[in-house]
Amino acid sequence: MKPEFLPGNRLTLLDSGREYFPALLAAIAAAEREIYLETYIFAADAVGEAVCAALCAAAARGVVVNVTVDGFGARNFPVDFQPRFAAAGVRALIYRPELGRFRLKRHRLRRLHRKLALIDGCIAFVGGINIVADDNAPPDMRPRYDYAVMVQGPVLADIHRAMRRMWEIVTWVNLRRRFRFTAVDHPRCAVAGTQAAAFLVGDNLRHRNSILNTYIEAIHGARREILIANAYFLPGLRFGRALYAAARRGVQVTVLLQGKTDHPLLRFATQALYGAALNAGIRIFEYEKSFMHAKVAVIDDDWATVGSSNIDPFSLLLAKEANIVVRDMRFAGELRAHLEAAIAAGARAMCPVDIQRQSWPRRLLRWASYGLVRLLVGIAGYGDRHWRAEDQVSQEPPPR
Repeated sequence: MKPEFLPGNRLTLLDSGREYFPALLAAIAAAEREIYLETYIFAADAVGEAVCAALCAAAARGVVVNVTVDGFGARNFPVDFQPRFAAAGVRALIYRPELGRFRLKRHRLRRLHRKLALIDGCIAFVGGINIVADDNAPPDMRPRYDYAVMVQGPVLADIHRAMRRMWEIVTWVNLRRRFRFTAVDHPRCAVAGTQAAAFLVGDNLRHRNSILNTYIEAIHGARREILIANAYFLPGLRFGRALYAAARRGVQVTVLLQGKTDHPLLRFATQALYGAALNAGIRIFEYEKSFMHAKVAVIDDDWATVGSSNIDPFSLLLAKEANIVVRDMRFAGELRAHLEAAIAAGARAMCPVDIQRQSWPRRLLRWASYGLVRLLVGIAGYGDRHWRAEDQVSQEPPPR
């Protein structure tokens, strides 16, 4: 299903937590009726404490506050925040809570990875930023580099519908009953600007391929430039073929990836694909200035996306994700300028000769990581019958 672009929105790009959290806290402080918040991580740091305090204060003045966190990403939540939320009247739920150390691993791969907030049905935040401080990382990886978008306008109706639906589902699973909905049933979605936007969700049921298909359609239509920044990048067959075809027809394809990572396995698996991509004319940069967590892209002059979805099998096949897709020259130009500045200030270009000079042990490590990622996806229940449609692309032969 193609995305439905709705006109009349006002979209504000937010660069990392330094811009995102002041805007989020201000919106929470101004809330009058209802707040929804979904996050993968809710950290017990300065940012987590500030957001917790703001949500509790909103509940104290009569705002209906609904918080949903992931049971694995926010496994500290039941101890650090849930008792305080309960005492303050904040309604908090956990998606797939951890049930002990020996819970089946396959369930840990199916996560609520969305990062969303909706206040009074009239302002929303969509992106890749968790409730965690930018400096909550090892010293050599600070500050975290990421993006979100503040949204106003008609597309809010779709965001409200998706967040309310998620709340209903998790409520039923956790408590076997439904909370009464007494706040915003029909959000105010009046025209707020001139930008066209579509809200996309990805999950492992009805909308498994929504984000993937939208990316591929935009790549097929690219005529001049494709610029992707993605923290965990392990594209499947259709995505890879689309990028290769774009490069062959003269489109400049640039991919910005992590140079410093919290998941070495995925990084090594991704590096197994570097040789083929570079030989196809795709430019690859690794961001080494700090920890890059962004999941964004710009295509040509007027297409852009910001969201939570990585381009890897865990996001595209297993997790619940959310992206905003924008058709607007000003927004696309602003995001492009941010990414080009990041590349200039903190990224290193990958070269074919660098790949060729790598030792055989290094190549073996890359391919072993690639194979292990594939195995993990199979364990999660998305083996050959699902992976075949999104198998990995690489023309580089495995080491012998």
